[in-house]
Order: sequence, then structure tokens, then C-alpha cells
Amino acid sequence: MSAQRPDRPAFGAGRPMQRKALQISPEELVDTRPLDPMDLDDPLPLVVSPRVDGVNLVSWASAHRDWIDDLLTRHGGLLFRSFGIDSAERFEELVAASSSGTLPYVERSSPRRAVGGGIYTSTEHPADQEIFLHNEQSYNLTFPRQIYFCCLRAARAGGATPIADCRRVLAQLDPEVRQRFFEKGYMYVRNFGDGLGLPWQTAFQTSDPQAVEEYCRAGGIQVEWKSGGRLRTRQVRSAIAAHPRSGELTWFNHATFFHVSTLPSAVRDRLLDQIPEEELPNNTYYGDGSPIEPAVMERLQAIYRREWRRFPWQEGDVLLLDNMLVAHGREPFEGERRVIVGMANPTSWESVRPTELSR
Repeated sequence: MSAQRPDRPAFGAGRPMQRKALQISPEELVDTRPLDPMDLDDPLPLVVSPRVDGVNLVSWASAHRDWIDDLLTRHGGLLFRSFGIDSAERFEELVAASSSGTLPYVERSSPRRAVGGGIYTSTEHPADQEIFLHNEQSYNLTFPRQIYFCCLRAARAGGATPIADCRRVLAQLDPEVRQRFFEKGYMYVRNFGDGLGLPWQTAFQTSDPQAVEEYCRAGGIQVEWKSGGRLRTRQVRSAIAAHPRSGELTWFNHATFFHVSTLPSAVRDRLLDQIPEEELPNNTYYGDGSPIEPAVMERLQAIYRREWRRFPWQEGDVLLLDNMLVAHGREPFEGERRVIVGMANPTSWESVRPTELSR
């Protein structure tokens, strides 16, 4: 046996061992594909699913936020499927890992319940009613740019969350209609306290009229107190926005959703038989208060329907939408349905209001 040479230390002696960080690209752990195999050019939503067993979506999303944001800006919606998100707690962790964290639901227009942290039930309208396509809280001066949905229990029948690309909606509007909305914006009028829609105490999460007035003053909302503690508000908002990442123009508003003509005909006729139009719980006008032409509303409703994309929920699905680029709704359903919602990335209207339509 030969002796070890004294001038040659054993391997590794005298210096610490260094491990190289393992670099894994997003595509090594997940696959992306169109939900509809026929929709290869512009898939919405784009499906993201694990390539191998045991992928922790929360950890993976935290490490690849830029990649997720790029895909979301391009496609408008991502459907994370087969990752096993099975609780509100796990869902909240995912929202926090892939965004700036959950936002509270303020200036409410629909009934929801908090289920923990910044996670809420989806809109609790009766199961037999459709909820038309809309962009969440687009009427707020600060709105969420991302909205997440998680299916904990799929309905026995129906209950899909249809979506539509608002860039495509805008592109199909007649140029003169686009210009009119660009110049005037739209006015959203709400009446509270008449037994229809949400009471103002629920909408503003306070029973203090002064607190409501302060909120409205800060939010550019005109307040009118009526007899019996009833409240009417008016707010003028832009209808077209420029996306902060891509610069693309998008149809981003509630002008169609809250217009009386979008209600089911039986509901609309019953309401208008009972109360004058100015007392409706919700309605919209051009920003100068003039009525939006019936033909314009019919055209808008038809475009939304044409762009309507739907998919059946699977339990554990998470749908992430860029709220500025994609509108969402809800189909009627049967049986128990549990879909929860989180909102993130607050964005100011001042930062996305375009200065021209020629982009």
C-alpha cells in the first residue's frame, strides 16, 4: 500500500463544498395546452397542468410569477387543472404566492360571504338565474387586475363560469360607438333602500351615512339621500382602458351588465311596471346622462354572446383571469355548487385611461 503524498490534501479538504442551484424552467414541470383543441391560435383559457405527480402549485407559482404574468397578458385566462387545490386555505396560499395578495371586496354590487382571509364565495344569486358577463369592480377607481376562481364542488348540472375576451369585444364595436363611449364614458346609477338589490349598508359595509359620503367623495361618486334613509348614487367612469403591461385597448366597464335591457325580459318588464326607470336598483347611461340607444345595447349583448367561452368545472380547478382583458359570468345550475373567489393586484383607473383610440 502506497502512502498518501503529504503535499496533496484529500479531495475537498480545506475548502467548503458548493452546491449549484438547480435551475428548472416552468415547462419542465407543467404542460400548457388549449382547452379546445380547435382553438390553437388564441386559446382562452389556456390550460396549465402538471407533467409529473406531486407538483406543488403554490410553490411552483411563487417561483414562476413572471412566466404566469406573461401568459396571462397574452391569453387573458389560465385554467390550472389537476393540481388538487381542495380548500379555501390552500387557494388563499396560491393567490398570495402568485400575486400581491388578496384584496377586500368593497363597494359591493352582489351578495357574497367571506370564507377566510380575502377569499369569498362567488356571487350568491339564485341558482336558476344567469349572471351576465362583466369585469369585476370596473366601476371602482381602484379595481383588481387579477381575479381567481376555485371550484371546490362542481354543480350537478350547469354552473359554468363563461368568459369572453374584452379586446375582441371592443374590436367588434362600430367605430362611432367606440368613439362615443371613449369621449363620454358611461354613468352608473344605483338606488338603495327600496327592497331591491343590496342595501347601502351592505354595499358600503357600514351603517354610518357620513362614512358612505366620505367614501363616495374619495371615489368620485355623487350622493343623493332620499326620503326614508334611501340612497341614490351616480358615478361616471371610462368604458375603455389601456392594459398596463401590453398597452392593448380593452372594453372594460359595467355599461352592459348593469343596463336594464340586460335583465331577463320577464324581470325587466315586471320592474318597469312597478317603478319608474330612474328608481331602478341599477342602470347605465352615457356619461352625460343621455340614454344608451337600444340598438347599441343589443349589439353589445350580441358581441358578448358571440365571444362567450365556457367549460365544465372540475373539482380542484383554479381559473385565473386578467380582469381587464377577460369578462366572466355564471350559468344557471342545479345541485350544490361551491366556487370561491379571490381578487388581487389593485390597479388605478388613472394609470390605465387611454389618451387616444388609435392604439
